[in-house]
Amino acid sequence: MNLKNTLIFILIIALVGAIAYSAIYGIDLGGVKISSVREKMGLGLDLAGGVYVLLEAQTDETGTDLDKKVDQAIAIIRQRVDSLGVSEPNIVKEGNKRIRVELAGLKDAQDAFNMIGKTAQLQFEDSNGNIVLTGKNVKQSEVAFQRVSSGVDEPVVTLVFDKEGAERFAEVTTRLSTKSAAQDKVIAIKLDGEIISSPVVSKPIDGGEAYIEGGFDVQSASELATLIRAGALPVELKEVQTSVIGPTLGLESLDRSIYAGGIGLILIFLFMIVVYRVPGFIANIALTIYVLIMFSIMIVLGVKLTLPGIAGLILSIGMAVDANVVIYERIKEELRVGKTLRTAVDSGFKRALTSVLDANLTTLIAGIILYYFGTGPIKGFGVTLIIGIVASMITAVFITRILFKLFIGTNLVKNTKLYGA
Repeated sequence: MNLKNTLIFILIIALVGAIAYSAIYGIDLGGVKISSVREKMGLGLDLAGGVYVLLEAQTDETGTDLDKKVDQAIAIIRQRVDSLGVSEPNIVKEGNKRIRVELAGLKDAQDAFNMIGKTAQLQFEDSNGNIVLTGKNVKQSEVAFQRVSSGVDEPVVTLVFDKEGAERFAEVTTRLSTKSAAQDKVIAIKLDGEIISSPVVSKPIDGGEAYIEGGFDVQSASELATLIRAGALPVELKEVQTSVIGPTLGLESLDRSIYAGGIGLILIFLFMIVVYRVPGFIANIALTIYVLIMFSIMIVLGVKLTLPGIAGLILSIGMAVDANVVIYERIKEELRVGKTLRTAVDSGFKRALTSVLDANLTTLIAGIILYYFGTGPIKGFGVTLIIGIVASMITAVFITRILFKLFIGTNLVKNTKLYGA
């Protein structure tokens, strides 16, 4: 028995076991706390719950003009969604005229609908109904507390105009302030055709700033300020489909998926040991390392776990096992023709490399296509499949080989029958 190799191999097993334990349950040792994978992993809409909205542009435009407006609408929606505090929203174009919005973890669906789909066309009208200014001339909008016409301090939405807007607003307010009748001094502020404030102009406003009052609370004032900052949508969007997934339903799906995945992993471990004996035991260690690598990459990249993503993860585990099966069958063939254990392992890995690379490369191409052309759940499946294939190649080609050679170097098991021969 080679003591050095044996100690190194035992240390690797202990280290992998400790990391796996902390990944499943987490560790809390006084001031040192390591969270479990479940606590660190971001969950997608179908697992965390949230809101799904499918919007369609109401326009007859086609080609480049349509693409430009839809892309602009996506940018504005993304800016609006950021104010809702949703982490990593999924906002993608679907087809030519549709936009898919997925907001995981959002509790208030109505707020999302109102914020996402509002056209937010801001207009200022004089007493004759003429549009004298629009939201395009507003460069900044915030929430502040101001003493309004009712004599109390209320939340208001402040406006800062650009140069053109400031000049135009000063001109209009100067003209209106000279009117004698109060109704002729009104400047109506409309949002999507609805009057939200009708202040009376008593004097010229030439500082390039104004504010909107309208009995707001802090939340409604903040939402309006966000809409104004993001700008008006370039095209009207119709709500085609909406779905609200409760967090309870999502967590139940996650628990069942974890349970099913755990059973599948245990069955794979048993199969590998029964069929391949010592190589199967080594494959199980490598497979554990593979799963840890998978989740580590997903956490670092901020990939959200979805139900299709879990399917991709399980499929990639199957691919990882398949690579080991191909390699071990090659090793068995080498042992049967009378080669030594070390020579058979080297030759087996070398002969199997081409087959393993070909199989994984074709699946990797499929994953890339799914990610590039897919949307929503399909994209999530593609992401985990790609990460899984890359991790599978690392473990099957490099880690498994290192572990195999290290174990052979311990001289603990020399009987080739225990290596599948």
